[in-house]
Amino acid sequence: MLSGLPAMLRKLDLPLRLRFASGEQLDLGAEPKVTMVLRDPALLAELTRPSLNTLASAYVEGRLDLEGPIMDVIQLGDRLSEALLGDDEGQAAERLAHDKDTDAESIRYHYDLSNAFYALWLDSQMVYSCAYFPTGTETLEEAQQAKMHHLCRKLRLQPGERLLDVGCGWGGLARFAAREYGVEVFGITLSPAQLELASQRVADEGLSDKVRLELLDYRDLPENGRFDKVVSVGMVEHVGHANLPLYCRKLFSAVRPGGLVMNHGITARHVDGRPVGRGAGDFIERYVFPHGELPHLARISADLSDAGLEVVDVESLRLHYARTLEFWSDNLESRLAEAAALVPERAVRIWRLYLAGCAYGFRRSWTNLHQVLAIRPHADGSHELPWSRADIYS
Repeated sequence: MLSGLPAMLRKLDLPLRLRFASGEQLDLGAEPKVTMVLRDPALLAELTRPSLNTLASAYVEGRLDLEGPIMDVIQLGDRLSEALLGDDEGQAAERLAHDKDTDAESIRYHYDLSNAFYALWLDSQMVYSCAYFPTGTETLEEAQQAKMHHLCRKLRLQPGERLLDVGCGWGGLARFAAREYGVEVFGITLSPAQLELASQRVADEGLSDKVRLELLDYRDLPENGRFDKVVSVGMVEHVGHANLPLYCRKLFSAVRPGGLVMNHGITARHVDGRPVGRGAGDFIERYVFPHGELPHLARISADLSDAGLEVVDVESLRLHYARTLEFWSDNLESRLAEAAALVPERAVRIWRLYLAGCAYGFRRSWTNLHQVLAIRPHADGSHELPWSRADIYS
């Protein structure tokens, strides 16, 4: 097997060991941190052009195994890919079709995997989005609480107001806003599994008079401006480039004049939305988020503005999301045996790579995360925001 090893691999100096089904092995550098076990001999030829999608897919499909700390696995996979492919960021992303049936199926694929599986590595409230670390020393639990306060303060929530939560997930933010800020919340999701658990938690916490959750597509939201505030967390990634203008118009139509809209979501590095990371985006599209598309901040801001909303505040939380993902990855790695009892081995392999890989990608600025606050101005152009941001941090 070693005789068939491409010459370019032999020239690399990486702390990586290759082991073959025959038992032969080769160290590509001193003191290997990671061992790549090639189960499929045909994979050897593919290692001459090892995109991250090629490597990750081979692991998911059982064609290779990986030994070593998962963060080292990700880093060495990227170094191997970069050494042989260079910094190829791909072409402009193809615009995907997004209809209700396709989007619902994609959401169920991702979020209906297993509530118990997600509970293994999320915080106690199962907040599945970027946390907020005011000092960088917070625990995951503390940072998720801080994130929800941060969102509610930016929205200037007041008791008795009506809040629309678009893509409410397991209801952590909806319950928090109702409990801590006294608002009435209407939340929507396309995941039956999320809705079931979220509704149960609303009832268990005695919030049924404050929080109402439904299985509803954003395209079916009423356009009567009956909400004082709108929040959308981790939802824009599922909308798609083609539907982003419609999505923004729906947010505009849902909020009253003078009301605020908060969009919190992952954003692309490039304005045209093309992927980075030598195939990492292709892996995520295939195995993690089917039909997911990341818009650039400029695109989101433009579509919000075209819909009639005025962007009043933008904050990048890229490094906050890297830290959040590191917490999630560490949590999953510490409970792999429990995870294997809840979901198929293939799913465990996907999520090990996805969480650690995304943490790495956010650290390297392959993608970003932005909170974009917008307002629907009154007819005369006025609004009700304070003159400074001081109230957010007081």
